[in-house]
Amino acid sequence: MAQDRHETSSEVLHPEAIAQVRANMLPDDEYVDIAALFKNFGDATRVRILQYLQSGELCVSDMASLLGVTKSAVSHQLTALKASKLIRARRDGQIVYYSLDDEHVHLILNLALAHLRE
Repeated sequence: MAQDRHETSSEVLHPEAIAQVRANMLPDDEYVDIAALFKNFGDATRVRILQYLQSGELCVSDMASLLGVTKSAVSHQLTALKASKLIRARRDGQIVYYSLDDEHVHLILNLALAHLRE
């Protein structure tokens, strides 16, 4: 009986829909990259940092003050955000300033907020 259910559940009911999905599938590594990108949005501290950076550049000390955490804790979060190309760094003498990498990051944040407020 269980075997009958398994065979039925693997039956393709809509071959045209399956073909359309297959035609639009991404390479496996792109699914992994997208999941890694969105993993950063699963951490509230990282999302706060991204939201703060929507206002403009900030250094580690400024972010630590805003978050109420150590500079070391902020640096750890910035490393993850840089690895996902969500932020970029600019050095000015001894101080490193961070900003959002591009307009896409602004869009992701704004769309997420609009979706939640809907």
